[in-house]
Amino acid sequence: MLKISELAAKTGLTAHTIRFYEKHGLISASDRSEAGYRYYNDAAVRRAEFVKTARNIGFSLDDIGQLLSIRVDKQAHSCQEVTDITRHKLDEVNARISELQSMQQTLQILLDSCCGGPERATHCSIMEALEEGEIRKRKGNRVS
Repeated sequence: MLKISELAAKTGLTAHTIRFYEKHGLISASDRSEAGYRYYNDAAVRRAEFVKTARNIGFSLDDIGQLLSIRVDKQAHSCQEVTDITRHKLDEVNARISELQSMQQTLQILLDSCCGGPERATHCSIMEALEEGEIRKRKGNRVS
């Protein structure tokens, strides 16, 4: 049995993060002492490592909750369920990458339009574009 600080050291999570995951039902202490200290067994360690890995990949807390449910009773679930959760996450990541690429292009346009010199910013093309919404016109689409 490990204390929360030992679980944190073993998994690379902080005690604060472990308590956060407990609050959201992703991890639970195996036992508690009379003084209220949390203790974790090997299964809890593996579960914490699973949660950490899933979080590092980008799964949401809800996704992880679903994956943990499947993990607990693999016999009652299909690979399709896991694939659906993973596909949805990949779609979200791809959409975010697209948004970031659009932001990157817009920032590059702004930088390319500015001399970047020591002159006062009273006629700075970046400031003017931001103030006048010129970015939308230059890009031909909405910039949020």
